[in-house]
Amino acid sequence: MSTAFYSHPACRLHDMGAGHPECPQRLDAITDHLLATGLDVALDFREAPAATPLQIGRAHTSGYVAELSDVLQRVRDGGEARAMDPDTIACPQTYEAALHAAGAAVAATDDVLAGRARNAFCAVRPPGHHATRDQTMGFCFFNNVAIAARHALDVHGLSRVAIIDFDVHHGNGTEDIIAGDERVLMCSFFQHPLYPYSGAVPKGTNMVNVPVAPYTRGAAVRETIDAMWMPALEDFKPEMIFISAGFDAHREDDLGQMGLVEADYEWITQRLVALAARHSQGRIVSCLEGGYHLGALARSVAAHLRVLADVA
Repeated sequence: MSTAFYSHPACRLHDMGAGHPECPQRLDAITDHLLATGLDVALDFREAPAATPLQIGRAHTSGYVAELSDVLQRVRDGGEARAMDPDTIACPQTYEAALHAAGAAVAATDDVLAGRARNAFCAVRPPGHHATRDQTMGFCFFNNVAIAARHALDVHGLSRVAIIDFDVHHGNGTEDIIAGDERVLMCSFFQHPLYPYSGAVPKGTNMVNVPVAPYTRGAAVRETIDAMWMPALEDFKPEMIFISAGFDAHREDDLGQMGLVEADYEWITQRLVALAARHSQGRIVSCLEGGYHLGALARSVAAHLRVLADVA
């Protein structure tokens, strides 16, 4: 079986304006690098479908889904951008992009669980891990990973799934959605203090939150993962693993001040792949979150994908 690579053209059309770090060029940088390095031949490229309101509603309140969908459709029909919050802007193409970003995560979950893919990576935008049950936030509209995790639990009947978040920013939206859901174990590290200035005090017992100081480098992060994530994950024995794959903890990324490099993302992925082999039948769905230095993003995603695809 192959590693599936999900995306959709609509994800490149979502545009929050000149100079915004969460830009369409992020996806271009990833795919260009895959082509340039030949890694594309190891991947199975698939077009993401649009998520349905029912699928999105497993992670968000019905009122939020209806209201946000209405706003985004009016932005689409009106042809003018609209600020949803200080960091998050909707343009006429945002609604389709957000639906396909969430749909990629759902389709990847279906295909991995059905054995149609060994594992999957969703190269999508907008990202999702800051979107709470009822609020846009931090460039995010729908919480792609939380939607996929709930789909695995509620539709496919899994009993235990893990969500791993290695973005430099705390995945406050994911925590808001799954806190207290003992079917989910969320493990994350994030720079603290840093936007969204949360996570130091977990909202539920199903969280392993690891705040780390600015300028923390890869060796310390690796020690932290082995000491704090892995024992909890081994005890939990997840039947599937979801990854909020943010690459903005890279030392070249200006949106954070951490010191990871490509080799660190490779090591983290190796640990998760080995965990999945022991407990999850190898089942992993990874979704792009942050990563705003285009070169570092492309190289880090490639390091992540080489491990997922088992390419030396």
